[in-house]
Amino acid sequence: MSKKILFADDDAHLVEILLLRFKAAGYETVDAYDGEEALLKMRAQKPDLVIMDITMPKMNGYTLVREMKDDEALKNIPVIVLSGKDTMQDIFQIEGVGTYMVKPFEFDELLAKVKEMLGEQS
Repeated sequence: MSKKILFADDDAHLVEILLLRFKAAGYETVDAYDGEEALLKMRAQKPDLVIMDITMPKMNGYTLVREMKDDEALKNIPVIVLSGKDTMQDIFQIEGVGTYMVKPFEFDELLAKVKEMLGEQS
């Protein structure tokens, strides 16, 4: 059974590219374009990993991570943050986010981090 990744970002073009690339790499994918939608889809679909932006409509990444950590069913889902803001790494380490990458990023580097966080062989 393939691992499921939820992508949450208000940049629809980026989400579509990531969906295609990760599907091609053998993953199930779920898309969300704001924080509230991401939280609803996490609760319904129980992804194995979440890749998200900080700046999203309706609920930002800070609030989304807090909501996840307060939810017994979601608190152990690993999170990778992709953001254009490169000064927030320490904040997300405090929040318990597993990995932080600054946009633009290399897909192969992101894929390697996903595999590492999911305990898969590279």
